[in-house]
Amino acid sequence: MQSVLHPIIGPKKEIHDLDGRVAVITGGAMGIGYEIARAFVQNKCRVIMVNRKEEQGSEAIKKIKEEVGDQAQIEWLPCDMGSLKEVKKVFTDLRERESRLDLLILSAGINANQFGLDADGIDRHFGVNWLGQFYVVNLLYPLLRKTSKLPDTPAPRIVFEASEQHRAAPPDVHFGSLEEINDENIGSLRVYGRTKLAIILGVKYGIVEKVIKRNGDNIYATSVHPGAVNTAMQQQWKDAYPGLLGKMITGVMLAAGRDVEQGSYSALYAATSPEIEEKGWNGYYFSDPGQPGKETSQASDPKLGAALWDLSERLIKDKVGDDALVDWSS
Repeated sequence: MQSVLHPIIGPKKEIHDLDGRVAVITGGAMGIGYEIARAFVQNKCRVIMVNRKEEQGSEAIKKIKEEVGDQAQIEWLPCDMGSLKEVKKVFTDLRERESRLDLLILSAGINANQFGLDADGIDRHFGVNWLGQFYVVNLLYPLLRKTSKLPDTPAPRIVFEASEQHRAAPPDVHFGSLEEINDENIGSLRVYGRTKLAIILGVKYGIVEKVIKRNGDNIYATSVHPGAVNTAMQQQWKDAYPGLLGKMITGVMLAAGRDVEQGSYSALYAATSPEIEEKGWNGYYFSDPGQPGKETSQASDPKLGAALWDLSERLIKDKVGDDALVDWSS
């Protein structure tokens, strides 16, 4: 098992000095997000974690301060990624109060689970795993651009947690309408896979092609596969497939999965390695640290990427208002 053989096999941890830099991590108080936050703080970064539940944030801060000391620069903010209006309030306030943002890690998420709607009446997998976090990028992008223009400052990084499960996305996905997204007849794994497909497409054909390149910004955006990781999310298989099948899948994933710290390595690499800039790996999907992944044909389809971008902006404007989105060039 990879978790047992952690010292012997598996991906290597890579992280660099982050003194003076500021990071925002959605889902930062739990699972992989917590391990990323912990590593950042250990390397002198100031970290702002964002989660739904206050007890998660309080416990995460306590554990990190016990390890690093009271000098640890870490705080927590509440936000439900499944509520676009709440996302707007929290991250607009954050943008207006902060003077810089170097690292934006999008790690909040729902594993394969039963169909349900979020606060906006959108499939909760799509709403939390992609749409809410896409909106976070939009709201914080002016701050990333501001930081990129500071003297002697490394290029800011945006990192999404994607997955090899993007291969499980429905073969007929179009990202054409809310009705398509809210089709509850699609199986749990395909609904989840669709969100991971959206992340890879949204980073490559949206954030990089439509925003970073058009603006000429010195900002890097990537998506990563953490591996099958032993987090509480694996328990959601029991909800997705009630009965023996769900228990069996959970058991297999927990037995064969990486431990949570290993699961953070791909994101740490994408967030801090100089190799990203040296090799011009903007928009790339990584299946392991330093290893560009081999996406499906769906994840390499610019027309599908354009449809996703259009749908995402339309949904946000429909749910929050015509002025909901920040100008990507501001």
